[in-house]
Amino acid sequence: MDILDFPPPVLQFLHYLFRALNIMVLTLFIAHLFSSYFKQKIGKTSNSFGATSILPTAIDLIVYSIGFLILLESFGISISPLLTALGIGGLATALALQDTLTNLFSGINMLVSRQIKIGDFVKLATGEEGQVVDLSWRNTTIKTPSENMVVVPNQKIASSTLTNYAQPFAECSITIPLGVSYGSNLAYVEKITIAVAHEILQEAEGGVTSFEPYIRYIGFAESSINFYAILRVKTFADQALVRHEFIKRLYTRYEKENIILSFAKGKVPDSIPDPNGKLETITPPVVSKSK
Repeated sequence: MDILDFPPPVLQFLHYLFRALNIMVLTLFIAHLFSSYFKQKIGKTSNSFGATSILPTAIDLIVYSIGFLILLESFGISISPLLTALGIGGLATALALQDTLTNLFSGINMLVSRQIKIGDFVKLATGEEGQVVDLSWRNTTIKTPSENMVVVPNQKIASSTLTNYAQPFAECSITIPLGVSYGSNLAYVEKITIAVAHEILQEAEGGVTSFEPYIRYIGFAESSINFYAILRVKTFADQALVRHEFIKRLYTRYEKENIILSFAKGKVPDSIPDPNGKLETITPPVVSKSK
């Protein structure tokens, strides 16, 4: 007996099953191919796009929908009534999924308009700030400096004020307020401060080595002559380390050069607690003449 001698109903079922499997495999292959090609093409041609999860999701949804319609046609099911029903029920579906669709199109709009990409350091109007780690069809995920994840609906980001520190380019300047006592040699203070800033930019991780730091005196205060030191870092996230290293080294250098950093009256405590809980008296610095 021939094992392939099946009854006609069984053969017809196997025929439909084989056709359905072919359509499913082909649909999955095309979806993967288009998704991979699109992400690779966008990544090479524009640095303003990142590998966001909204891209493969949107592409897969379109390809799967087309594959499903082809599958129905292969079984002899007319898709015209289905399309008509979808058109009639489209309004009700849109109302039911209003928030979801709003977040979806807000995410697509942010992606196409190149407002945000993966890796950008952003600050929201509500105060949260951090690095964008994902842009999905519903939410944008931000990793804060404290290693926490803030999940924000795309609609909120699209409709609120947002500061993107990575655009138009990642480099940014940092301004550090300082003040020296009256009687200081301002030209010498400028020379020493710029020298220290230059050393930090050359040595600290994240400093822009080609940038020439500078200072700008801004005014006379009650007990100090105030100024800003301006340095430049590669990314917004680098500013904390560069600022930290600059302040440490500048304080040491000022002590060596007898340059007195001033402080506002009433701001310096008379004592501070040590690790054992006792109070340690602070001896005021001896003011000496600067060079």
